[in-house]
Amino acid sequence: MTTPKNTVCIWYDTEAEQAAQFYAATFPDTHIHAVRSAPADNPSTKAGAVLTVEFTVMGIPCIGINGGSTFKHSEAFSMQVSTKDQEETDRYWNAITSNGGEESMCGWCKDRWGVSWQITPDTLTQAMQAGGDEARRAFEAMMTMKKIDVAAIDAARRG
Repeated sequence: MTTPKNTVCIWYDTEAEQAAQFYAATFPDTHIHAVRSAPADNPSTKAGAVLTVEFTVMGIPCIGINGGSTFKHSEAFSMQVSTKDQEETDRYWNAITSNGGEESMCGWCKDRWGVSWQITPDTLTQAMQAGGDEARRAFEAMMTMKKIDVAAIDAARRG
């Protein structure tokens, strides 16, 4: 595996490996490439404990670091997942929220480690790209939802 020029680094308290395992079990084209132990004691881990996990999420290179509880995730960073239909939207949403995660608004949810995800059906993206009244109607419909309802977005697009 060649080293990518850009890698998303995600901070975890102590469960980077468990998070990467969950992502690998949930999303296609997601793999764990390496688990690295701390070579010496440091402020967040002891020598020999898992320090970093190299993985991809749907083809995006990531590194998880067990950095301790100093920093917390926020919605200012999220992973956006495009979905083709309600079945795929439900599958990802339910996997994230039923594994200790939580629902939010407008297609956003958090996994149990606090990482924010946007589960975004293609029809919503297409409506926003169309602009005008179609985008406005779809946007107004989305603003009332937690998990995106594909049929309701399609109905709003049609007017």
